[in-house]
Amino acid sequence: MNAYIEKVLNGLKERYPDQKEFLQAAEEILPSLEGAVEANPLIERDNILERFVEPDRIIKFRVAWVDDQGKVQVNRGYRIQANNAIGPYKGGLRFHKSVNESVLKFLALEQILKNSLTGLPMGGGKGGSNFDPHGKSDGEVMRFCQAFMQELYRHVGPDIDVPAGDIGVGAREVGYLYGEYKRLTGRYEGVLTGKGLSFGGSLIRTQATGYGLCYFAAKALEVMRGDSFKGKKVLVSGSGNVAIFAAEKVTQLGGTVIAMSDSSGYVYDPKGIDLDLVKEIKLNRRGRISEYVEVRKEAKFEQGCAGIWKLKCDIALPCATQNELDGEAAKALIANGVIGCFEGANMPCTPEAQKLFIEKGVIYSPGKASNAGGVAVSGLEMSQNSLRLSWSAEEVDERLKGIMEGIFANCYATSEELGEKGNLLLGANAYGFKKVAEAMIAQGVY
Repeated sequence: MNAYIEKVLNGLKERYPDQKEFLQAAEEILPSLEGAVEANPLIERDNILERFVEPDRIIKFRVAWVDDQGKVQVNRGYRIQANNAIGPYKGGLRFHKSVNESVLKFLALEQILKNSLTGLPMGGGKGGSNFDPHGKSDGEVMRFCQAFMQELYRHVGPDIDVPAGDIGVGAREVGYLYGEYKRLTGRYEGVLTGKGLSFGGSLIRTQATGYGLCYFAAKALEVMRGDSFKGKKVLVSGSGNVAIFAAEKVTQLGGTVIAMSDSSGYVYDPKGIDLDLVKEIKLNRRGRISEYVEVRKEAKFEQGCAGIWKLKCDIALPCATQNELDGEAAKALIANGVIGCFEGANMPCTPEAQKLFIEKGVIYSPGKASNAGGVAVSGLEMSQNSLRLSWSAEEVDERLKGIMEGIFANCYATSEELGEKGNLLLGANAYGFKKVAEAMIAQGVY
């Protein structure tokens, strides 16, 4: 490993020994930047890596709100403003009990590269809270979102930091957050993306990450294997927006999704998952995936979501959460003949799984590349808000497809330039970083 990169990594381990998710992300990204560092001595001279891995600022705050029983509840809120070298901070807000500083720093670091890969002028950021909206009434969610925004509004704006939704933050939460921002500031502006269509949202935003994942995967299959989704059996972990709309696009492209999951377990339907039923259960009723077998008697439900990767498939789309697909799961997929693993979630494959896929010739794409469709359409929503325009679904979808195919082309070309043709992890990290580093060098020390 390059001595400069090793020094930066060792420094992070000394300063943040307990931040395992952040360190995992840094250990995945930094070694792959060796070629970029050695090609440009200004990166080491100006300590670009130290500045790249340390967020510009970390905002932490208490969120006090009142539940339906009149009791005051207290949560912790965060906003990580990681890097704005190429544009305003941009990244989602996550409301989930697992949220902590380490998770958000990892997500923000990945977001810098993801946003760079889109080609749009967006920096990287991430935020959220350990508040869990599941099981809460609309009134409780509204009061929490209002309390959260009463602090966050001081730090965001259309040319400063533009948050979006993420796990636990959908259209309902974004609406409440936006309403409170508008009340506090008196301004009607594009400070949040993922808004409702009636107040500045973009068509295709809900579908964007899942659709974009499949556009990326389809291009990778075409270029790297002369193949497609047609006739392929596909596993999709998760059953939120990303998973559901990835499954929808897989079906449109001729594939068959045979299993989906949630935190309780997975359903296996060898004839093909009934997406209308999944949408009814997960999007309309906010139910559990196990309810699927109550209607589709021929399907099977198995407790424990990790078992999904033992099923025989051609393509794996992990769309649930970080580190859901480990080395043992990767070995099972490879033994069963998988030809591609394309990440729809953020860092769902462990380092061991990534290494195995790459070594065994399985097409593997990191989430920062293949799940960038969501933030890409968020960027398009920012453009529409600035122009006071609303583009058609067809126009947004065509732009999304072009962006995702462009991301693949840049990752693939960069991997070839670095002597590891087809290593999309290397290509994504190196290409995304190069643009950010050049901007940081050009702008001096700040």
